[in-house]
Amino acid sequence: MIKAVIFDMDGLLIDSETLTYQVYKKLLKKYGDIEFSLDDYVQNYCGKTAIGNMTTLAEKYALPFTPEEGLEIYRDMEKDYVEAGIELKDGAEELLDFLKLYQYKTALATSSMKDRALKILCQHNLQEFFDVFVFGNEVKEGKPHPEMFLAAAKRLGKKPGDCLVLEDSEAGIQAAAFAGIPVICIPDMKQPQKKYEETAVCLLESLRDVISYLKNQEK
Repeated sequence: MIKAVIFDMDGLLIDSETLTYQVYKKLLKKYGDIEFSLDDYVQNYCGKTAIGNMTTLAEKYALPFTPEEGLEIYRDMEKDYVEAGIELKDGAEELLDFLKLYQYKTALATSSMKDRALKILCQHNLQEFFDVFVFGNEVKEGKPHPEMFLAAAKRLGKKPGDCLVLEDSEAGIQAAAFAGIPVICIPDMKQPQKKYEETAVCLLESLRDVISYLKNQEK
């Protein structure tokens, strides 16, 4: 029986993928007349770790910085977008209200740094809906390593098999599977490859659809 739900954040809870694409595009323009298409972003960068993406960008376009330096540049560029506000994904508030009403434990497990994640949550008054948090700066290994989801389950005081992960990315699906936690995929810009789709319990169109899924599990 599902006793706790673990949320990813970027691309799942918040509509941040378009923002990330725009910042990457702006960053590349800063270092030359580099064209960076949305299709390129979706196919090669969407749903992957920030440091992994910056490593790829730095190598592919011979950028004059290390991946770590590039990540700092990216974060500085992103601040104005975050300050302006990032929209929630469809059904986010409805699902969180449902989970609170029916007393499910909840966790946010995000690769985002703590200050960024909390700023975004506070913009929407969502921080109170989560019992525990695991941030990117609190784990050694990023997704698809299972460390983040295992840490979330431990902080919730639940066995992995009693939790449910909500993810949008292939790396997130893998991480949940490696952790032994059932995972529902709600794709954002990129549909998962068949092998990842088959790993997930199911694919849903929105967070709102998770409510029906959980109600059916209770029958």
